[in-house]
Amino acid sequence: MKIERFEDILVWQKSKNLVVDVYSILKDCKDWSFRDQLQRASVSIMNNIAEGFERRGDKELKHYLFMAKGSSAEVRSMVYIAKEVKFISEKDFKRLYEMVEEISKMLSGFIIKLN
Repeated sequence: MKIERFEDILVWQKSKNLVVDVYSILKDCKDWSFRDQLQRASVSIMNNIAEGFERRGDKELKHYLFMAKGSSAEVRSMVYIAKEVKFISEKDFKRLYEMVEEISKMLSGFIIKLN
């Protein structure tokens, strides 16, 4: 299948689902600064995939995929804190962590494919 739009990219779709879950899970979090940072990091994953794709060059796309990968690490790191300080449950931690770990692995595969 030829990818014609960034919306066709599976890792972008999974990143969008992650964002929706992050917003939903943290909707009652009163630490607005923490919530904002975690939301921004998750949004950054999908936006970097989209921006890289729209630049229409493998070199540019790879650069933005690496940035998305960095944001995925930030999300993974922050969900640990969210769990430790009881902003999220163990169940939500596991769900978010597994989602972002899968996204990170998919990004790595995508980057390797571009080499």
